[in-house]
Amino acid sequence: MERNMSALSNVKSKDVQLIDIYCNVCGKKIKTKNGILEEDVFEASKEWGYFSKKDLEVHKFNICEECYEELISTFKIPIKIIDKKEVL
Repeated sequence: MERNMSALSNVKSKDVQLIDIYCNVCGKKIKTKNGILEEDVFEASKEWGYFSKKDLEVHKFNICEECYEELISTFKIPIKIIDKKEVL
């Protein structure tokens, strides 16, 4: 799902509708209510460059929290976790 807030700055909130979001790993539909996410999802976007076999491709996917936890548990090097003190 594209999230370009500057492009939406002139759009009224009643005109924007959330498209269904699914986990690309397990296929689970991410819960929403009245167009608002009721659970978080990991969103990834990668624009591939010159030194790859996917040059000029953009890959995007979503992962539910359960699949994210399962995925990162397989990493040889643990992820870095930063605790935030406030939400901006």
